[in-house]
Amino acid sequence: MTSESTLRFWTIAEMTSTLSEAGFELVDVRDAPDRPGRENVFIAVRRR
Repeated sequence: MTSESTLRFWTIAEMTSTLSEAGFELVDVRDAPDRPGRENVFIAVRRR
C-alpha cells in the first residue's frame, strides 16, 4: 500500500493564530507526554 498523504506540524505561532481566528483563547502549550520536545499539546478555550 502506498500513501500519498503528507503529515505537517504547525508552528506554535501558526496554531495560536488559527485558534484565535476560530474564536479560541490559548491557555497553555505543553509537551506531548509521549514525545517531549518533539510535539505540542495546545490547551484552549472558546471565547465568550
